[in-house]
Amino acid sequence: MRSAMNQERVWAAAVCAILAGVVGIHCSAARPGREAGGDNGLLKKETEMTRKIQKTDKEWKETLTPEQYRVLRQAGTERPFSGKYDDHQEEGSYACGACGSRLFTSETKYDHGLGWPSFKAPIEKDRLEFREDRSPGMVRTEVRCAACGSHLGHVFNDGPAPTGEHYCINSIALDFLPAERPEETKKAGTESAVFAAGCFWGVEDKFLRVKGVLSTRVGYSGGHTKDPTYQKVCSDTTGHAESVEVVFDPEAVSYKELLEAFFRFHDPTQVNRQGPDEGTQYRSAIFYLDETQKEAALKAIEALNKSGRFEQPIATHVLPASEFYQAEDYHQKYYEKLRTRK
Repeated sequence: MRSAMNQERVWAAAVCAILAGVVGIHCSAARPGREAGGDNGLLKKETEMTRKIQKTDKEWKETLTPEQYRVLRQAGTERPFSGKYDDHQEEGSYACGACGSRLFTSETKYDHGLGWPSFKAPIEKDRLEFREDRSPGMVRTEVRCAACGSHLGHVFNDGPAPTGEHYCINSIALDFLPAERPEETKKAGTESAVFAAGCFWGVEDKFLRVKGVLSTRVGYSGGHTKDPTYQKVCSDTTGHAESVEVVFDPEAVSYKELLEAFFRFHDPTQVNRQGPDEGTQYRSAIFYLDETQKEAALKAIEALNKSGRFEQPIATHVLPASEFYQAEDYHQKYYEKLRTRK
C-alpha cells in the first residue's frame, strides 16, 4: 500500500511540475478518498479588508524583484523543487516576503513531496487571508498575507492529521528568520535599554545616530498578549507599546545620556500619543532592566519636572521590562531603508 501511495505521489509531483512549468498551476496530490482543494471551512466573504501595509503597484515593483512581484503580486507560481525553502530544515520562522509579517514556523513545516514548502498550520489563521480561486478550471483555496494582501500559495485538505490542512507555499513568497538572530545576541561588554516614545520608526532612527549605540531593533513591550503582531498592537487591545531596544557601549555613552536623548526625541508630557499618532501603543515609557536603570529614570523625571522645561508634568511610565517581541522585518531600520531606495 505504501509503495502504491508513493508512486501516486511521485506521479502527481511530475504532473504538477509540468503544469507549473507550462501554465503556473499550484497543485496538490489528494489522498485516497479525499478531494484536493476545497475551502477547508476557511473561506470568508470576499470583502476587502483594511490592510496595514498599503502600497501602489509602482511601489511594489520598486521593492520586489521581478520574480517576487510575479508570484506575490500577480499570484504566480514558482516551479516545483526550485525554491530555496522546499528542502529547508533550519529552526526558525517564515515571514511574508513582501512585508515581513511572520506566518509559519519550522515546527509545522513538513515534506509533502510535491516540490514546494509545506506547513501543517500557520502561527495564527488571522495572519492569513483565504480566497476562492477558480483558475485555471479548478476550485482551490488561495492563501494571502492578511497584512499586505500578497499571494503566498494555496491550502489543501490532503495534509497530516489532525486537521488535514496542507499549506502549499511558494519559497519566493517567504523570508526565513533564524531562531537565534545575530542582533538578538548581546555581546560581552555591552548593555541594553528599552524605550517607548511614539512611532518606533523615527525613535529608532534617532537612537542609531547617537554615538556609542551599537545596534537597535524595534518591537513591542509592556503588553499582555503573547506574540503580538503590528495589526493587533494597533487595535489598542494588547497593552503593548511600540518600543526600541538599544544595545550600547557604556564606555562610549552612559545610560544617563541615553535618557537625556530619549527625552529630547519626543514630548514626554503627552499621554498615549505623539503628534498625530494616538493610542496606548504610542505612550511614553522607559522599561528598566535593573534597579540602577530604574533609579536613573526616576531621577531624570524628577529633575525635568523641577526644571520648568515643560509646561506639563512628565507622563512617561517607568516600568520593569517584560518580554520584548521583535516587530516584523519591514519595520526594522525603516527610515534607513527609505533612504537607501531613493
